[in-house]
Amino acid sequence: MGLPEICALVALAAMLLTVVAAPTARIEVAVGTIAVGGVLFAGSISREAARNEVASLLPVAAFLVAVLVLAEAAALHGLFDGLGDLLGRLAGGSSSRMLTLTFGAAAGTTAVLSLDATVVLLTPVVTAAAIRQGLDPRPHEVACARLANSASLLFPVSNLTNLLAFSATGLTFVGFMAAMAPVWLIAIAVEYATIRSWFAHRLRWRGHEQHSAPVEVPTLPVLVIGVTMAAFAALSLLGVEPAWVAAVGAITLAVPTLRHRGSARVLLRAAHLPFAYFVLCWAIVVAAVNETIVGELARRAVPDHDGLAALLVISLLAMFAANLLNNLPATLLLLPIITGLGTVPLLAMLVGVNVGSNATYVGSLANLLWRRTMLRRSLLPSTRDWVVLGLTTTAPAVAVATTVLWGWTRLLGW
Repeated sequence: MGLPEICALVALAAMLLTVVAAPTARIEVAVGTIAVGGVLFAGSISREAARNEVASLLPVAAFLVAVLVLAEAAALHGLFDGLGDLLGRLAGGSSSRMLTLTFGAAAGTTAVLSLDATVVLLTPVVTAAAIRQGLDPRPHEVACARLANSASLLFPVSNLTNLLAFSATGLTFVGFMAAMAPVWLIAIAVEYATIRSWFAHRLRWRGHEQHSAPVEVPTLPVLVIGVTMAAFAALSLLGVEPAWVAAVGAITLAVPTLRHRGSARVLLRAAHLPFAYFVLCWAIVVAAVNETIVGELARRAVPDHDGLAALLVISLLAMFAANLLNNLPATLLLLPIITGLGTVPLLAMLVGVNVGSNATYVGSLANLLWRRTMLRRSLLPSTRDWVVLGLTTTAPAVAVATTVLWGWTRLLGW
């Protein structure tokens, strides 16, 4: 193994450790810059190839920034506070009913506003709603975390992994949704059965109804988000990048909040610009890793056909890569290899990197962000509830979802 390969692997390891450690934004930027500088200096990747990676990923990074601002603006308008209060009132002190409502809210939030909104904005209000009813919040918190990954299959904009692979699938926005809707539903159903079984003893607890003044769900953010989703579907047919649509939605919802003191600073912080830069650096490093023994092993492991057995191999390989490397670099690594195999193998890969990323904390940025959100509120997550649950249930969930994908696409004649 030569210096270029060693440098690429060391750079990837450094970036992964940085994500797990969750340092300050300045350190993220510094590590990303040094990692890219290292692979360029060592000749692990050419400058032209690096520029091409940035150019191809720039719309994805721009979408990430826009949708994070959109979700934060919705929160500033009181959408998540109102939603959390509504969940608590509808649950009426029943932990089992609260779980069902949480699943609906988390699945919808993940699909429409991306997984970051579910772990950062929805999870705290679900926790508060459970506590107000005298319920154990843990089943509902874990449900939010798992659905941030498993419920991100429905739309191309639900997850960065989807957006990275979307153009390669050759599908329209509506076509992607039609292909993945049954898979999305079965993934949620499997997660629901898993959480109900794992937390059965906690879900028997009975709380009490809320008697505080109701918090209304605001109309404006619901309307803007609905129009934005419709625009994603309609304008994708015209070749309009999702980033532009998300930006218009974010500006529309953010402008009315600017009259409140400090909201501009909150929105700027929510945009996570340093992390968007880090993602671009990550793409360059992973492109360099693709030319190492790691890329060669991945190419050898991927089957060259699209039968059920091959799709299962692809989705489980993607699951393994996600939990070893994190699902974003895993997608960047596998995408060039699987693109030539057709649409269905690409969708199987997305099942693996999305549903499959629930096995460990490292599997997804959402997992790490969820854990960070819990710790920030002094709500230490149970390692057993996450790791043991993840390791024992994630692979079967991936296998079931992949089988449904195979059967559904066969019915569609693909």
